[in-house]
Amino acid sequence: MTLHFKSLDELDEVANLLLNEAGPHRVWLFEGDMGAGKTTLIKALCRALHVVSVVQSPTFGIVNEYTTQSGDPIYHFDCYRLRNEAEALDIGLEEYFDSGDYCFVEWPERIEALWPTPHFRVQLTADPTGKRTVKTR
Repeated sequence: MTLHFKSLDELDEVANLLLNEAGPHRVWLFEGDMGAGKTTLIKALCRALHVVSVVQSPTFGIVNEYTTQSGDPIYHFDCYRLRNEAEALDIGLEEYFDSGDYCFVEWPERIEALWPTPHFRVQLTADPTGKRTVKTR
């Protein structure tokens, strides 16, 4: 699926379309350059999943845990600062992936050998005019 949007007002609709497209997949891998909108899209997904916690980039903590209205956890990872896959294993990444809970992973290319099967890939790009493209695989 390929989606295009320019306004942040469209993000909630994009998030719902992605949730429908992903079906039962719980591990989502978000690829895109710095500033492409990965964290902003994850915030919209968390709204659609009824997260009651504050959603922000886990840049310094590597992983943030959010809670939905029904008490389910959602995990948000930022792998940008990881030096290697061993660091990801040290924080228990595989256990998170195996939990069956939503795991939203920014900068997954840093841990490519650890990608679980199945997973849902989301690639974001932004052009100079601010138009965003979201492609799924």
